[in-house]
Amino acid sequence: MASLKSVLAFSTRVLTTVKKQTYVVYIKRTLLLTRQPLFKRADGRFIPFVRQLNSTGASADKAEDSFLKWFLLLIPVATFGLGTWQVKRRQWKMELIADLRRLTTAEPIPLPVDPHELKSLEYRRVKVRGKYDHSQEMYILPRSPVDPEKEAREAGQLSSSGETGANVITPFHCTDLGITILVNRGYVPRQKIRPETRMKGQTEDEVEVVGVVRQTEQRKPFVPQNDVERNRWHYRDLETMASVTGAEPIFIDADLGSTIPGGPIGGQTRVTLRNEHIQYIATWYGLCAVTSYMWFAKFVKKMKL
Repeated sequence: MASLKSVLAFSTRVLTTVKKQTYVVYIKRTLLLTRQPLFKRADGRFIPFVRQLNSTGASADKAEDSFLKWFLLLIPVATFGLGTWQVKRRQWKMELIADLRRLTTAEPIPLPVDPHELKSLEYRRVKVRGKYDHSQEMYILPRSPVDPEKEAREAGQLSSSGETGANVITPFHCTDLGITILVNRGYVPRQKIRPETRMKGQTEDEVEVVGVVRQTEQRKPFVPQNDVERNRWHYRDLETMASVTGAEPIFIDADLGSTIPGGPIGGQTRVTLRNEHIQYIATWYGLCAVTSYMWFAKFVKKMKL
């Protein structure tokens, strides 16, 4: 009986020990398994780790979509700004063209001799009296006759149709000022460049010339260099022209009214500036409208584009 009691007591202690160890292991396993997948909220409740990951990923995607949304909005905003800028540029260009036309149609003033004063008189109409020196003619070519209405129609085209020829530049001795200047008498077609083909217009008499003051011209890209030896000029170089002819570096374009019958046709001053701002306005505002619609459809209406 005593032995049975001893066995029962031993069994009880073993079971108790096993139960305690199992409980400890269970608790430990529970802690190890639940410490990672559970997050405790402020109210004491736990939320699964998978839900937490999903929420974090959704937040990241939402932040990324928000950045993309406002970044892409810059495109219609920028194109709208460029279109508005072109509107203002067109207004400025129209005012500039109007100012040039006023200068070229104003009452002529006597030609001032002061070079500093002349620099501020570009496109201003002046008048001089004297004689041409036809023996030192120079030719700027190729040139086409000036037709303001035609140039306005063909503005922006890569090439224009029509004849080509040259502008005849002739030294002009001003009897009232005692100096010699350079006068662009006007346009002649290619077959009339040689002076002997237009002798009727080679007057030796004293004449009055009304013209527009012009300054020296910088050579543009792809424009050939002036060939002084062959008397072929491609741009207006006042210093070189004056040194070749012995004239002052003063240059005027004779107006149409100063044309001598049979001679070059005056009025070859181009005052029509390139004015393509309407095309730019339509382009930028059109892009603004298209990109604005795409942005609205994508981020507001949630349409698939």
